[in-house]
Amino acid sequence: MVKFLDKAKIRVISGHGGNGMVAWRREKYVDKGGPAGGDGGNGGDIYFIADENMSTLLDFKIKSVYKADSGENGGIKGMHGACAKDTIIRVPLGTLVKDLKSGKIIADITKPEQKVLIAKGGRGGRGNARFATARKKAPQFCEPGEPGIERILELELKLIADVGLLGMPNAGKSTFISVVSSAKPKIADYPFTTLIPNLGVVKKSDGGAYVIADIPGLIEGASDGVGLGHEFLRHVERCRFLVHIVDLTAENPVNNYKIINEELRKHSEHLGCLYQIIVLNKVDAVDSDLVEKYKKEFLKLSDDVFVISAIAKDGIDKLLYFMAKKVDEVPKPEFNLDIDEDLDAYNNDDSSFEIVKLGKDAYMITGGKINRLAKVTDIRNTEQVIRLQNIMKSMGVFDEMHRCGLKNGDTVLVGHLELGYYDDEVWGETDSKL
Repeated sequence: MVKFLDKAKIRVISGHGGNGMVAWRREKYVDKGGPAGGDGGNGGDIYFIADENMSTLLDFKIKSVYKADSGENGGIKGMHGACAKDTIIRVPLGTLVKDLKSGKIIADITKPEQKVLIAKGGRGGRGNARFATARKKAPQFCEPGEPGIERILELELKLIADVGLLGMPNAGKSTFISVVSSAKPKIADYPFTTLIPNLGVVKKSDGGAYVIADIPGLIEGASDGVGLGHEFLRHVERCRFLVHIVDLTAENPVNNYKIINEELRKHSEHLGCLYQIIVLNKVDAVDSDLVEKYKKEFLKLSDDVFVISAIAKDGIDKLLYFMAKKVDEVPKPEFNLDIDEDLDAYNNDDSSFEIVKLGKDAYMITGGKINRLAKVTDIRNTEQVIRLQNIMKSMGVFDEMHRCGLKNGDTVLVGHLELGYYDDEVWGETDSKL
């Protein structure tokens, strides 16, 4: 079974902020102690962190929903609710994060331990102690916590490698990577032996190292969905340069080389223009005169042509020396991606609402913020009801209800509250009272 996944879709939900509390300070020797309701704790944030030890998105096939904890509600005696812990999601280096709703890229995770905020947790609501003023010394209301943010994300993995190996199926790419590194890809004498990208680490003579990526072979028509390789070309987009391995035992090696390069150009302009080293492989199975003939033909296409036998390890050292030199010379490509890092990450606004007419004289109001306010409103407390009314008025709820035909005496359902609506003209203006 292939244990590799380079695309995944997940849902993330940050934590809900805890509600504030209405409470009073009651101590034996403290007269009129005043408000003492604490604030709610903040909901947990959701972060992505780059993990060098991960090479696939397979974990996200097993678990696709990530939800952060909610903050605790405020307590008595001014005690604040505990803030929830952040949720950390580890992803491989090279992960591109897209928001499916907007279609925009929100993160390109390319550096070890890079940390990216994906969804900010809801802010905790304020307790009634926060609303005390010189004129209002005993506020009898609190604030609900903000909701978390829900996002549907598409993750796309583009492996981080310095050198990319390209070639037709059975050109010898897997044999080459197994010889120059400790990678152990599957090797066989039939097409498409390599079904997934393989990474190998090549040691340099100066003690350093670089990474090479072997992807499934390309064939003509790959850009139209033929074969396997075109699906995986994204994994060599971040490479410094390409090593194009050509099978000299094929019927027309030069034509095969041109076919591969045409598929690169169809995939992207960047790949089509990327520097290549041409490696003529399997010289041990071809007549020396034919080898010289092909070498001359390929030198017309590139100045950097090497002749090797990967299976016999002939010509490998010279090639590796040149590759190490080029790794030092050729910089990593820079991509100017249109990244919207703050897309909805801090947007906890859920002030939209819906008015549903239940009958001739009954209406129901639904909406995230409306429902949260209703949860912390005690119908027996006039001050709390008036605060709810004022917030709804500022949100334009009453204006919209009037357009729907709201009149005196109608019943309005807000969350668990059932209230009556009246217009009072005595004060010279419409005063909506719930």
